[in-house]
Amino acid sequence: MKKILIVSDGVIGRHFIQRVIGTYTSENSYYIIHPETEESYAGYNPARFKFFNFDPTSYYKIANVLQMDFTQAMLAIENPIELEQTIKNIRLLKPNIRIIALDLWNTKSADNSIEWVNMQQVLTLNLIDSLPNIPVLAQNIGLGHGEIMEVLVPFGSSFVYRHIGSIEQNNWKIAAIYRNRQLILPSDQKMIQPNDLLVLVGEPSVLKSIYRAIKRELGQFPAPFGSKLYLYIDMAYEKPKIMFELVRRSMYIQRKLKKPLLIKIVNPSNIENLQQIKSCAQEGVEIEIVYDVNVDEEMILGDIKKHHIGLFLVSQSLFARHSLRKKLYKGNVPVLKLANRSFSTLKQSVVTLGEDNYVEHISTTVFDVASQLGFNLELIDYVTDERDNIMQTIEHFNNLSTIFSKSIHVVKTEENPIRFLQERENFLQCLPFTEKMFENPLKRFFATDPDILYTKLDSYHQLFIPTQI
Repeated sequence: MKKILIVSDGVIGRHFIQRVIGTYTSENSYYIIHPETEESYAGYNPARFKFFNFDPTSYYKIANVLQMDFTQAMLAIENPIELEQTIKNIRLLKPNIRIIALDLWNTKSADNSIEWVNMQQVLTLNLIDSLPNIPVLAQNIGLGHGEIMEVLVPFGSSFVYRHIGSIEQNNWKIAAIYRNRQLILPSDQKMIQPNDLLVLVGEPSVLKSIYRAIKRELGQFPAPFGSKLYLYIDMAYEKPKIMFELVRRSMYIQRKLKKPLLIKIVNPSNIENLQQIKSCAQEGVEIEIVYDVNVDEEMILGDIKKHHIGLFLVSQSLFARHSLRKKLYKGNVPVLKLANRSFSTLKQSVVTLGEDNYVEHISTTVFDVASQLGFNLELIDYVTDERDNIMQTIEHFNNLSTIFSKSIHVVKTEENPIRFLQERENFLQCLPFTEKMFENPLKRFFATDPDILYTKLDSYHQLFIPTQI
C-alpha cells in the first residue's frame, strides 16, 4: 500500500480531503496534517486515513511523521510563507520525494522538482471548456499538451454517419465514443452519430486539424482543404481556344462557390491572348503571370500552401502529365480536371463504388460539391461478389442524404461501369485521389477497379478528392 502525505489548510484543503475520502481506491493510505481533527470528516476508513493536528512549518514536528517512507507529498496550503517553509522542511528530510503543490499566486519557483497545480490555469481551463465550439483538451492525464481531446459531433458534420473503419487515422485515433451518456468502444463497423462525443488521441497539431474537419458542415467547400480556387494554365501546352474555355468555366465555378479564384499563367507566349484573359477578369478573380522561362512545377506546392488553395483546376492535357499529378497528390488538395465539354449545363455528379472503401472517405465533399453546384447525385453500384463494403457505403450515403436533404439515386449494373458511363453525354465524375492514379499503364490494362481506370473517362469532367484531411 502506497503512503501519501497530505499537508493542507483552509477551504480548498478541506474540500480536497473530502474528495480523497470519497475515492474508490483502497491501495493508498493517507497521512493528513490539517488544522481540523478527524472528527470533522465523516465516512473515512481509519485503516487508510491518519490525521495529525500540528503546524507543518515546525521542523521537529513534521520530522516525526516523515520517518516513514512516503511515495509523494500533496500540499494545499493557502499561506505562501507557510507553504515555502513546509517545502523546505520536507526537502531537508526527504530530498527525493515527489511534491505536488497548489499554486494560488502564479509562483515562479527555482525548484523544478516541484509539480505546481496552478489555480489560475485550472479555473481558466474550466471556463474555456464551457464555451461552445472550443475543443476540450485533457489537462490532468497524459502530457496535458493537447494530445487528448474531446469533440462533440454536430448534426451536419462531415463525420456524421461514417464508419470508423472508413476514416484515415494517421498520427491520431478515435479512442472512445460517448453516446447518450454511454461508453462505446470504437470498431471498424461502428458508425458515428450526430451529437456523439468523440475522445481523440494523437499529435496535438494533427488533432487541431481533425477538430476543424469534424466541425465542418455542408456548404463550406473547398474547406477544410483551403479557402481559394486556383486555375493553372501553361501557355506552352494549351491551345488558345482551350485556354479561354478553361478561364470561362473556372469563373463560372468561382461564381457558384463564391470563393476567390487565382489564375496562374506560366510560359506566357502571346500578349494578345493575355490581354483577352485579363479583360475577362471579374470580382474575386486575381491573375498572376510568371515570366520566368525556367518554371518549376514545385512552385505549385508553394502556391497551395501560400494561398491556402482548396480546389485546383487544370486542363485535361496538363493533368495527363505524370509529374504534375504527383505534385498535386503531394499537395493534398482536390483537383477538378476540366474536359472539353460544357460545365455550366452539367446536371449530374457520379460516384462509382469501387473495390475499396475509399468512397466513404470523400462522401461529405461529394455532397457539398453537388449541393453548391446544383447537381443531382448518382451512385453506380457495380454488382460484384464483394458486397459487404458496398452495402456499408450505400447505407452511409443514404444517411447523409437524409441529414443534408439531398436525394441520391443508386444505379445497380452488372455491366462494366466505365462502358456504362461512356454512353452518357455529360457528367462530373467524383473519385478518391489515391496512389491508384499512378499505377503502371500495363497494370491498368488488366485492372477492373474503376478508380484505376479513370483515364477511360478522361474526356469527362473529373473531381479527384484526397482521402486524408
